[in-house]
Amino acid sequence: MIGNQAQKLEELVASNSTKDSSKKSKKTRFIAITSGKGGVGKSTISSNLAYALSLQGLNVGIFDADIGLANLDVMFNVKIKKNILHVLKGEATVSDILIPITRNLILIPGESGDEILKYSDMALFERFMQEAQVLDKLDVMIIDTGAGIGEHIQMFLNAADDVIVVTVPDPAAITDAYATIKTIAVLRDDVGMIMNQVKSEREANAVFEKIKKVAKANITSALDLRLIGKINSDLKVSSSVKQRALFTMLYPASQPYRDIEKIVSVIMSKLERNMLVSSSESGLSGLFKRLIEHF
Repeated sequence: MIGNQAQKLEELVASNSTKDSSKKSKKTRFIAITSGKGGVGKSTISSNLAYALSLQGLNVGIFDADIGLANLDVMFNVKIKKNILHVLKGEATVSDILIPITRNLILIPGESGDEILKYSDMALFERFMQEAQVLDKLDVMIIDTGAGIGEHIQMFLNAADDVIVVTVPDPAAITDAYATIKTIAVLRDDVGMIMNQVKSEREANAVFEKIKKVAKANITSALDLRLIGKINSDLKVSSSVKQRALFTMLYPASQPYRDIEKIVSVIMSKLERNMLVSSSESGLSGLFKRLIEHF
């Protein structure tokens, strides 16, 4: 049944791609941020990274892909009433669910990946794909996935241009991060890492090298595992979370802010700026097109 739905949706997307071939948009870079376990600061990093990228003049969307344990509303101190599932059910439009955080940063309340194919109404899905074009101008979409290696999380990891695993220098977290990397390696051969809550760059590098050594020996030597950056342990970060605010907003002179800036520089170097593509390859509709292809 699901396979049949996926096939129908693929055909629909293909027909929409033909219709929209004359409409050109920027190519959105999809960056999935995940972790082996909860509590390692994944959503804190996702939200602050999205904001820091928007400060560079980029149009940024952040997609909460773990609605069951969603906390991006807490990070941005906003209230979420409806999400993408309501759009697919025909209970809201895409514009209804978008939450502007700043002039060029938009929060997109999501739903777990496997939910999107439970709605086989082609008319509803076609309307959704058309409405989703309001986000075709996004330069970057941060996808804040759930922790762990569930099937719907793997859908997002497979569809993304970049996958970044967040961990902390704690034995249990490192073990879970390694298990996540091992699963991702079946889907793709490139994985980035962010070491959170470290004392120094030296500690971040030391922990990363241990993970890389074990991964190379036990997963595959072809795996391109890279350290994207680190975030120093700092009371300002936990203080900002308690205040329902971003540390990049509250403490622009802090070490964690400088750490985020370095990560932004790495991501900026990967962006394919000003590349014109069909609208079906960009924004929210582009993400759903990829999810359908990988289902």
